[in-house]
Amino acid sequence: MRIVSLLPSASEIVCALGYGDQLVGRSHECDHPPSVTDLPICSRPRIRVDTSSSEIDRSVKAIVSKGLSVYEIDEDTLRALAPDFIVTQTQCEVCAVSERDVEQAVKDWLHGQGEIISLNPNRLEDVWTDIIRVATALGNRGNGEVVAAALRQRMSEIHGRTAQLERRPRVALIEWIEPLMAAGNWMPTLVEMAGGQNLFGKAGEHSPWMTLEELERSDPDVVVVAACGFGLERTRSEMPPLTERPEWRALAAVSKGQVFLTDGHHFFNRPGPRLVESLEILAELLHPESFAPRHRGPAWMPL
Repeated sequence: MRIVSLLPSASEIVCALGYGDQLVGRSHECDHPPSVTDLPICSRPRIRVDTSSSEIDRSVKAIVSKGLSVYEIDEDTLRALAPDFIVTQTQCEVCAVSERDVEQAVKDWLHGQGEIISLNPNRLEDVWTDIIRVATALGNRGNGEVVAAALRQRMSEIHGRTAQLERRPRVALIEWIEPLMAAGNWMPTLVEMAGGQNLFGKAGEHSPWMTLEELERSDPDVVVVAACGFGLERTRSEMPPLTERPEWRALAAVSKGQVFLTDGHHFFNRPGPRLVESLEILAELLHPESFAPRHRGPAWMPL
């Protein structure tokens, strides 16, 4: 069986299901587990991703306004790999190669010889459904049910601990820095499970834009920055447009040292197995008295 993953979370799901040795190709962003980095790359961005968050936002909006996708598929590489399964997504065309892109790329040569598995995680429960969907397509639904149940159990244990805590800090979870975007989809649920009150974004809905004035009016107890596609150091380097504003400096979370940067590239924004670690990170940030800082350093740091 030959599998190509065009989505970082899909690569993690395939490997968690025990099919990592049957992955033959990946997207340009697939980098976990480390073994996948040796695989041929089958996609690339149409925009520069080494610029500022504001410039990336302008580039994305410009290319989308023309009816183009942010990413393109290396059709020659994909064809040469001759996959039996191609795993992609429909959830967000800004995040990864979409099902439409894949169908367009393979329409002339797939000829029913392969199968496109398209994931669509809008809320946390959809992630477990997607894991089972992939396992079913690969021929072992039972394994998918076991893996999904184990991940759910780990998250339930964390939730069980936070449910006993009286303090529930008000949290602003930020997914993009300039312009500001709050976290939506599965992430408001993670905040609640971690023992916080989510102030922006709704479970099951796409991440909403927000303003610094709205953030100032809400005056959250804790601010967590989980910028999509950015690691810790990249996130820190992007913060000055926020930290230099008087509205930002007026936040109680800022004066109390309750602003945290996270690795939004490897956690939070990947709807797969490591949402468990993402929940652990949030629990550590919101309730340090009850959760040891196990992920501090590699996955989060105070601003």
